[in-house]
Amino acid sequence: MFDYRRTQHCGALSRSDLGASVTLSGWVNRRRDHGGLIFIDLRDRFGITQLIIDPNLPHATRLRSEWVISIKGKVALRAPGMANPKLPTGEIEILVSDLEILSHANTPPFSICDEDIDVNEELRLKYRYLDLRRSDLTQKLILRHKVMMETRKYLDTNGFLEIQTPILGKSTPGGARHFLVPSRTYPGNFYGLAESPQIFKQLLMIGGMDRYFQIAQCFRDEDMRADRQPEFTQIDIEMSFGIPKDLMQLVEGLYKQLFKHCSGIELHHSFPHFTYQECVENYGTDRPDLRFGMPLVRIDSIAKRSSFSVFLEQLDSGGCVKALCVKQGSEISRKDIDGYTQFVSKFGLHGLAWMKRQEEGFASHIVKYFSDDLQKELQEHLKVEQGDLILMAAGPEDRVNQSLDHLRRHIAKERKLIPENSLEFLWVTDFPMFRYNTDAKRLESEHHPFTSPKPEDLHLLDSEPLKVRALAYDLVLNGYEMGGGSQRIHDGALQEKVFGLLQLSPEEIKEKFGFFVEALNFGTPPHLGIAFGLDRLIMLLGKTENIRDVIAFPKTQKASDLMMQCPSPVAPSQIKDLKIQVETTEITWI
Repeated sequence: MFDYRRTQHCGALSRSDLGASVTLSGWVNRRRDHGGLIFIDLRDRFGITQLIIDPNLPHATRLRSEWVISIKGKVALRAPGMANPKLPTGEIEILVSDLEILSHANTPPFSICDEDIDVNEELRLKYRYLDLRRSDLTQKLILRHKVMMETRKYLDTNGFLEIQTPILGKSTPGGARHFLVPSRTYPGNFYGLAESPQIFKQLLMIGGMDRYFQIAQCFRDEDMRADRQPEFTQIDIEMSFGIPKDLMQLVEGLYKQLFKHCSGIELHHSFPHFTYQECVENYGTDRPDLRFGMPLVRIDSIAKRSSFSVFLEQLDSGGCVKALCVKQGSEISRKDIDGYTQFVSKFGLHGLAWMKRQEEGFASHIVKYFSDDLQKELQEHLKVEQGDLILMAAGPEDRVNQSLDHLRRHIAKERKLIPENSLEFLWVTDFPMFRYNTDAKRLESEHHPFTSPKPEDLHLLDSEPLKVRALAYDLVLNGYEMGGGSQRIHDGALQEKVFGLLQLSPEEIKEKFGFFVEALNFGTPPHLGIAFGLDRLIMLLGKTENIRDVIAFPKTQKASDLMMQCPSPVAPSQIKDLKIQVETTEITWI
């Protein structure tokens, strides 16, 4: 029997191995016939090595792409001028003496050997096991492995214990929509797949574990986006006897280690802090992208002294007027500005006003509504220079913020204002504790109901709860929310008070969180934590905008698995065992 055990992998050999006898095994990446010799690029996940095969060697002429073979041979130097500097093994080749075919392969539905392939994503997902052979995806999964290993090393060094928490837990409606799992043992009852280990990690602090982490699988039955999956992974951290400053320093150290060891990027500075209010006021969002300028500037005081009726009407109805200055934007055509107006209409904004600063002054159809003094004030307030464009929006504050936030990002990308390879981290703090749900006519938690209010705002809980700020914090990178956390409530009475403000009845509290409230009354240390989306972190490190590129077996944007063709019906006997009834829906698979 042919011994296919490798002496080296396909990315390891170099000039220093000349003359060595080796055994390599892998996939046929490319085959070329030249001058009575067969050239094979042999591939495994470590790299590619060129083989030189005499066509008279048994099986040699039969070889095809993606067949799995094993060879024995000697390492030789490539002919002068034939080296491939793009490959670590590009100086050498293997003169094959023995060859064995280990398995055959059908013709793949798309090319494996080409880095760039023109094929729809659905076909790639259906044959995901073939797509994984491609170097680009292989490298992203290797990067994922490195990030997980470095995370474990760093947190272990800092005294954290990796503890696994249950995936099957209690369904507690009110947060993200759960995936429900029916119980066969207790008919009519259900588990909820964990959307996060939140309660369990707080219970671990009550249990005295002091410092916990987990690379946790989490599940949310929500609508998909390019950066969201129904099943995802997060780096989950909790610690006792600390304050937010301690956790932020720990996290910054973790990120510095991850970027250094996984991407070769040194992060030297501490991450700046912005309050939630500062972010929303100046950028229209709580996850601003700081890689470029164009902050939003409130111009209410100027607008209300103009005679522009659109602005005046919005101000009179409680709205606001904000502007952003596009440097050297006067070259932007009226057609493109109309395109911006169409763009913001998707976010409920009915129009954009604009002015261009030219040599003779401001130019626009609305300039006549602003006196010379107001124009000068506008110029100074927005730091407008000759050749700049001002874009202005008026309306309800939340709508103006959302619209200008998206427009700001759109213009930056369109005009290539984002520096390549720039990394702009920031901490966002002082989030509101609550928001008001106008449909349900009650308060809701901005983060989750276990978040502690800032001590200086405790007195507002009874009188003005919407003014209460939370001891919550998010880490943002280049406009992406990387993770979020908070100081937790460790006092049972305060926790029950917060539940009450959320209009949870004593019966609901007992049913949903009774075990947790009881645990809080057995000596709970002050504790805090944070969770990071691992998939999103790998997206940014791997320089892709598609989260499916960094997950081995992802779901589609409609939460289906094209490879396994699921979700799928189950046998009637299984439904009978669960004592439930189902309504079936046909799924058409490609």
